[in-house]
Amino acid sequence: MTPPSGGQHLRAALDVPHDPGAIGKAEERVLDALAAFSFPKASVFAVRLCLHEAISNAFRHGHRNLPPHTPISLRYDVSAERVEILVEDQGPGFDPGAVPDPTADENLERGSGRGLLLIRAYMASAEYNAKGNALRMVYQRPADVGGISNSPSI
Repeated sequence: MTPPSGGQHLRAALDVPHDPGAIGKAEERVLDALAAFSFPKASVFAVRLCLHEAISNAFRHGHRNLPPHTPISLRYDVSAERVEILVEDQGPGFDPGAVPDPTADENLERGSGRGLLLIRAYMASAEYNAKGNALRMVYQRPADVGGISNSPSI
């Protein structure tokens, strides 16, 4: 693959079926786009984690009552400065504000809300549409300080 030059974007729109192999291939396509722009390892880790959480949540929660073959929609736009990802399921949606805070003492033993917490920690922005079935995430390339990436921490 020829490395993209300044101002270029790598974009794609995919329908991802609920199949581990297809999900893995979709994730690899996004990560290949990051590699084309030489994103640092910490960025690749952050984007991979958030993408995996978003896709997993879409199938686990959004498609809970849908036929198993119902695909989710994945769109991405990668440039040298940022990564924008949209994951949209075909479910009824939900209220992200109603997800319990997983860091609250009463929720520490619960398993829900941690994926959304990680997405919000690593991404510059993470917003759901009004219906609550589409998550738009933006990752900003960290500043390179003396060869060390200024990665977000959680």
